[in-house]
Amino acid sequence: MSDTRVRIPDLIERLPARERDVAMRLTNAFDAAGEELYLVGGIVRDLLLARGRADLDLTTSAVPARTKEIGATAHPNSSYTVGEEYGTIGFVFGEDDEPDILAEITTYRSEVYPTDDRHPLVTHGVDLIEDLSRRDFTINAMALHPATGELIDPFGGVSDLAQREIIAVGDAAQRFNEDPLRVLRAARFAAQLDFDIADETLDAMRLVGPQLARISRERLAMELNRLLVGEAPERGLKALHEADLVRHVLPELQPMADDDRDGGTARHKDIWEHTVRVVQQSPDRLAVRWAALLHDAAKPMTRSVDERGEVHFFGHELAGADLSRKLMRRLKQDKALEERVRRLVAMHLRAAGYDESWTDSAVRRLALEAGDAFEDLLDLAAADVTSARAAKVAAAQARVSGLRDHFRRLEAQAALDAFQSPLDGDELMAMFGLPPGVWIKIVKERLRELVIDDELAIGDKARAEQLACRWLAEPDEELAGALRQARRTRAD
Repeated sequence: MSDTRVRIPDLIERLPARERDVAMRLTNAFDAAGEELYLVGGIVRDLLLARGRADLDLTTSAVPARTKEIGATAHPNSSYTVGEEYGTIGFVFGEDDEPDILAEITTYRSEVYPTDDRHPLVTHGVDLIEDLSRRDFTINAMALHPATGELIDPFGGVSDLAQREIIAVGDAAQRFNEDPLRVLRAARFAAQLDFDIADETLDAMRLVGPQLARISRERLAMELNRLLVGEAPERGLKALHEADLVRHVLPELQPMADDDRDGGTARHKDIWEHTVRVVQQSPDRLAVRWAALLHDAAKPMTRSVDERGEVHFFGHELAGADLSRKLMRRLKQDKALEERVRRLVAMHLRAAGYDESWTDSAVRRLALEAGDAFEDLLDLAAADVTSARAAKVAAAQARVSGLRDHFRRLEAQAALDAFQSPLDGDELMAMFGLPPGVWIKIVKERLRELVIDDELAIGDKARAEQLACRWLAEPDEELAGALRQARRTRAD
């Protein structure tokens, strides 16, 4: 460890203007009071990487009561305590018609983690370097003074950012034993930042992985969600696999993770490697990424081999839907997310089976069953193509594109069909006691024009009846002639 201090005056300029103004107001207030104040942790990392950030995380030499007092002089809208026993005070800065800016300031602290409780015992009164030494990874153990641009980097975080590598601060096993969730955070950061994990850190993850049993399911779910919607989820999933963490956080997927170790004679593409590629190829929407992870999860339990040695996975989509529901429920995920993922897994094969012989009704039926998850289903089907054969990939993508185009044609037609007269011929004849004739066409076309011009709401029959009655009561020359013809027809 070395107390590396460099000045990067322009670094703070990477903050958006409003956030920069809040950071400077707070810094000036604490400097005037004789206390230290630094931006710290992830926000410093993201400024160095030129990634966008909004909320401000800071650390200070001031004790919590003093932080409240000094922070008030920066004129926030309000303040709150995140957990005052841990030394964190939050301030809200807002302007009319602008999103609030949150600034959370934590007193320098050290922590001792009892073996029988994940909650740390916090000690204040330490200096900045000791505070940074308790943090998880070197890339998160840096501090920046907003006013001077002084960057404090005692553990080589800047170098590790340049190497795109995640390395634990100090002894990796000790860091992870302090809070086992850090094991999963390492995989999450790998996915979010598209970074590698250093071998020593990965070894410690494998060693401490069983301790994840101490972590609540909600906290595990939060990290897994962040991992899956990261820029490079394949990095995070690869880390979970290599560190043997799948069995601890996603035990339902362990048979799939073990698939590459299968020694059977019946060969097929590796399920885990295929799944990771599908996740990476899918759009970064949470339900789609979860469905991509789970769409083939039931293949190991449904695998069969016929007399020719061909491998089959009959019913794996339905078994997978049931597995996904149980997994999402175990992690206490949102009910709407649980149902959406279950539906996507259950239906994922159907979109891939589209061809030009499908009727309009078949496409409508699939879209209705998928509901508001239809676009997700199409995106999942498009991602679920990982063959090395270009022709096979092109054919699969053409099927999904064909289904998408077919559905959009139906949508466009439905939209056009809506721009029609609210009254049909039967309704008009019943209203006026007249037989069929040109007059119906004239009235319907005039009503339709009003609908197109947005002067008559789609389906507004009451207003359409009023207009039709007015037109027939005082017909213009065109309509009068048509009405005379209709009345002659009725008389005959």
